[in-house]
Amino acid sequence: MSVPRIALFGPAREAAGGPGGRVGGTTVGAVLAEAATMFGDGLVRILPTCRIWVNGEPADLSTPVAEEDEVAVLPPVSGG
Repeated sequence: MSVPRIALFGPAREAAGGPGGRVGGTTVGAVLAEAATMFGDGLVRILPTCRIWVNGEPADLSTPVAEEDEVAVLPPVSGG
């Protein structure tokens, strides 16, 4: 099983209590499911509002990931 890195930003980082880390999974969906188990309900609540990127590119739940990949969880940004 791959163990890519998950990077949490802004409110996702706050909800999880940290910046992320190594999380097992071979797809974005599997990584997010494992991260939800590791980091708890706060992250689970915010995930539906977040955008997910892999290595700087937009991704969806079926996007494959490998050991060297970074899955970034980006909450919505407001401002003007």
